[in-house]
Amino acid sequence: MTAGTTRPTDAPPGDALTHRQILTILSGLVLGMFLAALDQTIVSTAIKTIGNDLHDLSAQAWVTTAFLITSTIAAPLFGKLSDIYGRKRLFMLSIMTFVVGSALCGLAQSMYELAAFRAFQGIGAGGIMPLALAVIGDIIPPRERARYQGYMMAVFASASVLGPVLGGLFSGTNSFLGVDGWRWIFYINVPVAAIALVVIAKVLHLDHVRRERRIDWWGSVLLTVGLVPLLVVAEQGQSWGWASLRSFICYIVGVVGLALFVRVQARMGDDALLPLRLFRSSTFSVASAQVTIIGMAMFGGLSVIPLYLQIVKGASPTRSGLLMLPLVGGLMLASLTSGRLTARTGRYKIFPVIGSVLMVIGAGLMTMISADTPLWQTDVFMAIFGIGLGLNMQSLVLAMQNSVPAKDMGVASAASAFFRSIGGTLGTAVFLSILFSLAGTKIADKYTAAANDPSFTASAAAHPDQVAALHQHLAGGLDDTSFLNGLAKPLSHPFFAGFSEAGDVVFTIVAVLLLAAVVLATRLKEVPLRLMSGNQARSEAAAAVPNTTANAASVVPAQPAATAVPSEGAGDTDGSPVRTGTATESGAGDTTER
Repeated sequence: MTAGTTRPTDAPPGDALTHRQILTILSGLVLGMFLAALDQTIVSTAIKTIGNDLHDLSAQAWVTTAFLITSTIAAPLFGKLSDIYGRKRLFMLSIMTFVVGSALCGLAQSMYELAAFRAFQGIGAGGIMPLALAVIGDIIPPRERARYQGYMMAVFASASVLGPVLGGLFSGTNSFLGVDGWRWIFYINVPVAAIALVVIAKVLHLDHVRRERRIDWWGSVLLTVGLVPLLVVAEQGQSWGWASLRSFICYIVGVVGLALFVRVQARMGDDALLPLRLFRSSTFSVASAQVTIIGMAMFGGLSVIPLYLQIVKGASPTRSGLLMLPLVGGLMLASLTSGRLTARTGRYKIFPVIGSVLMVIGAGLMTMISADTPLWQTDVFMAIFGIGLGLNMQSLVLAMQNSVPAKDMGVASAASAFFRSIGGTLGTAVFLSILFSLAGTKIADKYTAAANDPSFTASAAAHPDQVAALHQHLAGGLDDTSFLNGLAKPLSHPFFAGFSEAGDVVFTIVAVLLLAAVVLATRLKEVPLRLMSGNQARSEAAAAVPNTTANAASVVPAQPAATAVPSEGAGDTDGSPVRTGTATESGAGDTTER
């Protein structure tokens, strides 16, 4: 049965949308994405203020962990459900879930209430990113898609960096319109989400052929069982101890849960949450691994750089976010440029290769950052890293979407968000753990060496009270570095030098990790980009089967030569172009849903 079509009156023939129509739809999508990406980082700089106001700073980690867990797990579920029931309703549902969670977070009266509401908010956030990418895949052919996904990736990365700026701004305001300043971190989502919902409801019209499929509830449960313990230990391992009993229990439960998840996915076949057949495509498998590594480097690096700027350079949370604009600028420029070049040439493999090399160079340069490095040099290093990141992000999403059948667009888009989130969680947890475990030793070594420095000994003799305060705070760990602001420069400089050296070790590990991304990028098989959008491919495939009682042996009309495109699953083989519209893509026996 052919899907019913809702098409704007000024749409050009062939179900293609005009550039203006696409930009209108894109405006609603990027508003939703901006909200989800912003909330991953905006709370980080405000969490101390929130904890003090709610009188339970010790529970702050659960506020971050709750959001992270639910958003990571929700991504593949939303992606799969959207392939079955359609994108528009689920995208709007995810935004509404997110905004209700945001409003509840603003009303929280305790840290545990806030953590619970953040978990609810994370469910909505987990659907926004993959569904936005899937909608773009539905309405725009891959050849043109890179041009528009560049805008979306730029918005995503910008929100990730602007989060700390806005978080510091709101949390630094005691009260606004009679409401605590930090609560506006969550309330600000409400009007933005309302605008996004109106735009999406008015302009987004998608064809959808509903497929009668089983929902992989067991896969969802087992993915939760496998991921929750691992994400919890990634966030809490530093305080628990990586070899503690609680950590080992999490390791065991997580590994068993993931093993059972893979087994269920194999038994569910095409109905699986993450169909294993997708990983038979070398393009999909390589891009998934690279997205994970890039996520680790991106979020791991983004967690260390602001700490360097705040602790060593004395920048406020708001100013440290502004100082990262070179990274954002490089990312936006590279993402938009690579998208336009991909649309013009149809080639995309070269961008992850060059991008991964630039990220290695950027991370390598950042290993030379010290306490005395001028900010302009740090800005240059960050810009190089950001350019490499921008060349990678949307190219890898495009490769994953182009390597799967149109019917799996939601799963592929969700997989990219899922693996990036997993990588980001691991990167942040592991790299911050390395940073703080090394910082104490490095700082102690610097103070030992400074004992022979005449300027240090003279300053110590002139300020014995500051030396006593320094010893007291160093013995208590690195939880509070505000005391450094009152120290004489010779007394604080060894601390800054030691912390910078610990950061250099982290960036060395990041650079080595990114060498694997370079290798993966060279192994990425470049499947020719399809010339049809996901909707066009599904409509043509459905039209090839006039009704559900058609004889299986009936001849499918051939496409005109001008519309011959690579196979929907071209990445599974040698990537040779074939014609779409076969019965296998039609979903014969499906029912039509508007």
